[in-house]
Amino acid sequence: MTAWDIDPAGVRGVLEKAGGAANGLAAAGSTVQETLPEAAKHAGTAVEGGEKGDGTQGPVATALGAFITQWQRDLQYIARRAGKSLNGAADAAVAYYQGDLQMAIDLQNKALKEPHIDLPGGNGGHRPRTGTGGHG
Repeated sequence: MTAWDIDPAGVRGVLEKAGGAANGLAAAGSTVQETLPEAAKHAGTAVEGGEKGDGTQGPVATALGAFITQWQRDLQYIARRAGKSLNGAADAAVAYYQGDLQMAIDLQNKALKEPHIDLPGGNGGHRPRTGTGGHG
């Protein structure tokens, strides 16, 4: 049998590293989701007539709100795409591994089959009928 083209242990290692990076990204996303609204709350109003605590948003808070809204969509997309990519790579590696095992099983079974011997003039491995009824 030939050597592996794909190293299952290597694939597992890469997937674990990529999964760890994805978890780190998710943790960073959670931290940003918690801290940006708090930052916007304390950014002040910076608008004429606005007073602290009256609920009026200033330009910094508005910009932070717009940023977090867009950023959340991007982060959700990246998380879904990363998850699908990691799962796809894992599924492909498993299918490859199973296919390689199936090929090994098929080759082993073929090697264990009883041989068929077809000698020249041997009538496909069957004995010719002689002396029965005067034919031929």
